Amino acid sequence: MLSVLRVHLPSDIPIVGCELSPYVLLRRPDKTFTTDDVPESAPLDGHFLRYKWYRIQSDRKVAVCSVHPSEQATLQCLGCVKAKIPVAKSYHCSPKCFSDAWQHHRVLHDRAASAVNENGNEEEEIFGRFNSTGAGVISASLTGSASSTSLINGSTPLYPTAVTQRSGGETWFEVGRSKTYTPTTDDIGHVLKFECVVIDAETKLPVGHPNTLLTSRVIPAPSPSPRRLISVGGADMMGQLDSDGRLSSSGTFTVLSYNILSDSYASSELYSYCPSWALSWPYRRQNLLREIVGYRADIVCLQEVQCDHFDEFFAPELDKHGYQALYKRKTNEVYSGNIHTIDGCATFFRRDRFSHVKKYEVEFNKAAQSLTEVAVQTTQKKVALNRLVKDNVALIVVLEAKFTNQGADNPGKRQLLCVANTHVNVQQELKDVKIWQVHTLLKGLEKIAASADIPMLVCGDFNSVPGSAPHSLLAMGKVDPLHPDLLVDPLAILRPHSKLTHQLPLVNFLTLMNCFKQS
Repeated sequence: MLSVLRVHLPSDIPIVGCELSPYVLLRRPDKTFTTDDVPESAPLDGHFLRYKWYRIQSDRKVAVCSVHPSEQATLQCLGCVKAKIPVAKSYHCSPKCFSDAWQHHRVLHDRAASAVNENGNEEEEIFGRFNSTGAGVISASLTGSASSTSLINGSTPLYPTAVTQRSGGETWFEVGRSKTYTPTTDDIGHVLKFECVVIDAETKLPVGHPNTLLTSRVIPAPSPSPRRLISVGGADMMGQLDSDGRLSSSGTFTVLSYNILSDSYASSELYSYCPSWALSWPYRRQNLLREIVGYRADIVCLQEVQCDHFDEFFAPELDKHGYQALYKRKTNEVYSGNIHTIDGCATFFRRDRFSHVKKYEVEFNKAAQSLTEVAVQTTQKKVALNRLVKDNVALIVVLEAKFTNQGADNPGKRQLLCVANTHVNVQQELKDVKIWQVHTLLKGLEKIAASADIPMLVCGDFNSVPGSAPHSLLAMGKVDPLHPDLLVDPLAILRPHSKLTHQLPLVNFLTLMNCFKQS
């Protein structure tokens, strides 16, 4: 018989607007295991799974810290109360929390004192959509909005929330009937309960006990910290922004390059300083999309994009904003995980600004095979491949601009652009591999440039810092033979050092070599 062995969530702290998708491990009647859903429309051996989500509201009022929303508040700023600042902003979990946040917190007081909203709705205008009831003190009483609200969960139809039971000073409101659930502002400060039970398809009755889990209190989605942008000399001379945030000069365009941090790498072991809820993909993907779309770039180059996330999220979501998508997945000779979660490079471009002409794919593993065949002694081939084969790739796209800066002399000339997007090996001790990968990419771009008069744009995460050999090669077109990075070359693949050059006119090397990752 079908049975549920385990249910759990990747993060036990739910966030408003971020979908909760429990992991449910099942045992089939044939004793095999699966995590696939068994809906009522496709029962297995006469049984299916039924899911329910509950909001647990306590009679005891609870306040949530405005700085650390997963913590319960222990003190309140009376200045906020007097200034009629939304009550949610007034709570703190400790005196130290309040003291540390004071410089930012006092700005709320100043803004409340000086701001005037023409419509008379000053608080909502200044402080956002979370009002004092939704995000401040949580009461167990069923409000008018809660009693009349209809919710949708997954693909299930709308239905009203219902009081299902009351016990020990707590009231359980049913809020969802699908496997996934997205917390709303009504859930802030409350614990959620997930229930999964096997149902007999004929009698529609439960078989065995339900499996349940409880979350921590739902927290409001924190506002992302503003970027500390670095001004690049000369960049402000490229053109003026139009009303849509794009450059108005006819021959200019904007480019965004961003390592978004693959979910498979976003572990608490690697990022122990980051709370688990902030590492969860449902939370990060919304922030990433908001930021990427907010820049309104004409060309977007992303690194560490998981294959499944590209297909299921980025490609369809950015398509809604007018972008066409191209993707190159990393090879999997070294990678041993799920093939669907291998990351790669994704390039997007605005369909109203560019059209796709051609696509090239660079697999550094293949280049390593070719190199070892001709330049490495037979006895060292295995050692060389172990060092060079790292699954890194590059995606090269040739685009045609739908705008032009051509004068009257060449009215019909096509304006092409070659965009390279790569992610160079991360291991700092393999300096020779980094230089070799960058050099291999540039030599490939030289061949493309030789076939046509075409500008080159090189983007990516090079896992290098300014002054390193890869940076020198890209920015200066050569590497000083005495550069210390060249001392790491056990396979002699960088010799003679005079070959570490390229002829591409990369005059504006503005790429940030050590990409910041979203976490």
